[in-house]
Amino acid sequence: MRILCDIYRSPSKEEMYLYVDKREGISRIPDNLLELFGSPKHVTTMLMTADKKLARANAAKVLEEVRARGYYLQMPLVEDSEMREIALKNSKLQR
Repeated sequence: MRILCDIYRSPSKEEMYLYVDKREGISRIPDNLLELFGSPKHVTTMLMTADKKLARANAAKVLEEVRARGYYLQMPLVEDSEMREIALKNSKLQR
């Protein structure tokens, strides 16, 4: 299976993206989600296949969610305080 997906980024939440079927657009995204997401900003269009390599999502899961729900929501990575400290220390060491 394959779907031509439009990918949108959230203007209010960094690293939050919506994947939707290009033919349907954002028509199946619930109003409350759109309210939290903000006005979607188009990033790109890509042919999504189950074996597609994505940086932070499983393509087969994206396809499944887009087909079943009308969208796939990619959430920002969650950093805990320990990881934030390590990143800060590493950035200071590299200066």
